[in-house]
Amino acid sequence: MSDSTDTLLFYLKENRIIDENSAKQISQELKTSKMNLGGLLVHNGLFSNQDLLLLVIEFYKKGYVNIEAVNENFAIDIEIFLKALAKNLKVEFMDLDSFDIDYKIASKVSFNQLKKFNALPVKEDEINVFVAFKDPIDMNIQEGVQRIFPRKLVKVVLCEPMQIDKYLNKIELGESIKGLIAEIRKEISSNAAENPQESSGILKLIEIILKTAILSRASDIHIEPSENNCVVRTRIDGMLNESFLFDKDIYPPLGSRLKLLSNMDIAEKRKPQDGRFSATILGREYDFRISTLPILFGESIVIRILDKSKVMIRLEELGMHENNFEKFQHAMHAPYGIIFVTGPTGSGKTTTLYAALNAIKSVQTKIITVEDPVEYQLNLTQQTQVNEKANLTFAAALRSILRQDPDIIMIGEVRDQETLRIAIQAALTGHLVFSTLHTNDSISAINRVMDMGIEPYLVSGSLVAIEAQRLVRKLCPHCKSKITLPENMLTSIEQHLPESYQFYKQIGCDKCAQTGYLGREMLSEILPISEKISSLIAQGASKKEIHEIALSEGFSDMFHDGILRAARGITTLDEIIRVAKS
Repeated sequence: MSDSTDTLLFYLKENRIIDENSAKQISQELKTSKMNLGGLLVHNGLFSNQDLLLLVIEFYKKGYVNIEAVNENFAIDIEIFLKALAKNLKVEFMDLDSFDIDYKIASKVSFNQLKKFNALPVKEDEINVFVAFKDPIDMNIQEGVQRIFPRKLVKVVLCEPMQIDKYLNKIELGESIKGLIAEIRKEISSNAAENPQESSGILKLIEIILKTAILSRASDIHIEPSENNCVVRTRIDGMLNESFLFDKDIYPPLGSRLKLLSNMDIAEKRKPQDGRFSATILGREYDFRISTLPILFGESIVIRILDKSKVMIRLEELGMHENNFEKFQHAMHAPYGIIFVTGPTGSGKTTTLYAALNAIKSVQTKIITVEDPVEYQLNLTQQTQVNEKANLTFAAALRSILRQDPDIIMIGEVRDQETLRIAIQAALTGHLVFSTLHTNDSISAINRVMDMGIEPYLVSGSLVAIEAQRLVRKLCPHCKSKITLPENMLTSIEQHLPESYQFYKQIGCDKCAQTGYLGREMLSEILPISEKISSLIAQGASKKEIHEIALSEGFSDMFHDGILRAARGITTLDEIIRVAKS
């Protein structure tokens, strides 16, 4: 039991909110029960959920708890708590992640003072300036911020404290490149107004954006013009995070320069375009695949970062569970047949396929791939890129590949019946075929293949195994914190739990950019096609029947794999439910 819990119990007893006996009983239960203080107060009938919320608001206003303590002792959803607190304080609640903050206001005042007061101005009108405060109760801080904006009335806005930290950090990053932005503006106003490619400042800015993204382990960079700003976001561990914010005038030369680098038409702003460029960042060669899309305020630009070293991962390092790894490795060494890797976009299917090909490639084996596009180059592998304009589709490429005497074929994605039929015929005629499908789980892939018009007897004869996967964010080892799950939640997952377990929650620190997560790990399930399952497929059996036989043969689904990882403190239960709960 923590010191803050003791303090809260003492307050409840001293103010006669609960009696001495109830306080003793709850104190005793806290030592043995898996519930927190809030859960026990409700469980013992001392408070309703609504009354508990009002009590926590009083605790917060009196300084007994902060946001972290609200989470720890009462397990109240922070957004619900803050909305109720805003109503109680008669101030506005705001989700900063869904609001277009006007950063010009912050640029007019000293950033150091904003940082000192942990205050973020978000919008203004003719009379008021609306400021988000990390501590909305402290009147001294409010008076200090009022002195920063002497000509306007400061209105308090309530939001999550972590959001304020995040956006103040963004402003700080913007402050660090103020000199560069000034240089770009100077170049635009002088000789580079019509030729943004002449601006050396823009090139420096692009290098900073790329370098920042690579250092933060990003997979994609999104450059998006809005009504007031140009926002640069990066996808880290599958989630988008804001990296830079510029005034709108920086966007046109930035977009034009990126188009020039990628050999696109800089005058064409009404149609989507695709391109590619390479650059050496931090002493390493990277490829960048770029896509543009016309939107309301300009063009959305997305840059995919392709790091050659990332894909050369060994199969053992993918993070598969031991049993799944053995099943997948066994399937890979089948003499012929088709192996499907399934999952949504961005679940690491291509990485798994490349790792598999890396593991089985040799001088004695002819491996040919057909991809759209070829993202990475593999040794001892012949790679073909789909080209729709030249009529080189997946199906057309596959027909030609079969005349090239291959041993192993990898098809980037099965999109239509024609491609699927040729792939299955190749599998039945002595080739080992790897491919991907977009399905939610491994067993659904069987139905998907038959829904695409393939006869059940062909499916049962050709399938070797189906692997389904997702990526979950891993907890940051530097700041993760132990938690005790509520009894009802433990009951719902007890069939999946190992003998000993410990769950953790994310906190956030400088090492993980305040997200609480650092890196990603793969969840997987593998369905080897046994004789029994093959027979069921040929008979057109339902998904439920196949699932029952699979379980009897030792099949373990992704959710079970995820619970085991959460129970070992690798990730959070929330992350498993978000990613793997069907």
